[in-house]
Amino acid sequence: QVQFVESGGGLVQPGGSLRLSCAASGFTFSMYGMSWYRQAPGKERELVAEITRSGGITNYANSVKGRFTISRDNAKNTVYLQMNSLKSEDTAVYYCHTTITFQNYWGQGTQVTISS
Repeated sequence: QVQFVESGGGLVQPGGSLRLSCAASGFTFSMYGMSWYRQAPGKERELVAEITRSGGITNYANSVKGRFTISRDNAKNTVYLQMNSLKSEDTAVYYCHTTITFQNYWGQGTQVTISS
């Protein structure tokens, strides 16, 4: 079955960087676009970044443009989110996601906390 294993979250000071990874299994990874979402306490889950199956096209939420970069390695079945210049408002649980035949699949989430 479709599975995601996310890693790379943690506690970092404002202005710092983190790199999230999401290792996928159970489907043909290279055939599907991937995305990262996040959910902060008391807020709805929101799209952070998405990438096409080839990696040729990416899209970002306005709040992270210029600071975050989504990428993928189809040979490793892994999607990444490089997060730079982190702010307190980036604090959230980050989830990787894909849609296969109209069905949404989510990872378990990784906590990112930005605090001094």
